[in-house]
Amino acid sequence: MQDEETRPLRRPEWLKVQLKTNEEFKDLKQIMRQGKLHTVCEEAKCPNIYECWFHRTATFMILGSICTRACRFCAVTSGKPTELDLEEPKRLAEAVVQMGLRHVVITSVARDDLDDGGASIFAASIREVRKARPECTVEVLIPDFMGNWDALQVVMDERPDILNHNIETVRRLSDRVRSRAKYDRTLELLQRALEMQPSVPTKSSIMVGVGETWEEILATLDDLRSVGVSIVTIGQYLQPTRKHLRVEKYYTPEEFADLKQEGLRRGFKHVESGPLVRSSYHAHEQASGVMGKPV
Repeated sequence: MQDEETRPLRRPEWLKVQLKTNEEFKDLKQIMRQGKLHTVCEEAKCPNIYECWFHRTATFMILGSICTRACRFCAVTSGKPTELDLEEPKRLAEAVVQMGLRHVVITSVARDDLDDGGASIFAASIREVRKARPECTVEVLIPDFMGNWDALQVVMDERPDILNHNIETVRRLSDRVRSRAKYDRTLELLQRALEMQPSVPTKSSIMVGVGETWEEILATLDDLRSVGVSIVTIGQYLQPTRKHLRVEKYYTPEEFADLKQEGLRRGFKHVESGPLVRSSYHAHEQASGVMGKPV
């Protein structure tokens, strides 16, 4: 029998997700497969995939589907990457046109095997989307490039509409939760991105339920504001498989509402906080909030 420390917590009712495989879901899946594209929606087993795909929005994951890191919270396959497709940005842009997107989020696996961490492919993806669909705003959710600030400059030179890099958890737990990523490096990346392009808003995400305290969450919000982050998302960690970190606590909707107010009090322009919130959840609404115009 499992003891109390290892037995999985029972998932509360507010975290139950209804599966809806509708026509929009099938259409988007077909577009992705035809373009040989990956989505973080699928690879990371996001609980919002049915809702987001119903509204014909998705987060593209470039640079393949195999990550060079093995973070203890993430369901994306880790190992030695086998692909670097220089034509991927064009196919991504074609899919954006087919889907009629007004706001696109582009993320990637970590590619520590590449000298620039894949920054050049991010830059090419931004350029191709803007060329194919100029009215579409572009958000990029980037890895830390192992602190290669020249690589970061390559991305920032393309002036994405939003620069997103996730801090994921509180300082005390960062080394345990994340693979090779560093808490202070994340803060430095966000600060440098804003210095490189002061007009490009920055964004980050915190997941809760991995053993942090309330005070540590607030301290993380303070740290993100100290480097000028405008948008923050806060969501519940869900254990993707038994091999991953155990959920230590399920936060209530009321606690997430309190965290939203804490974020707004600290001066974030947009705070998305809820049990099923993920970094790209309602991304178009977040963009509208900081850009001051509908997206």
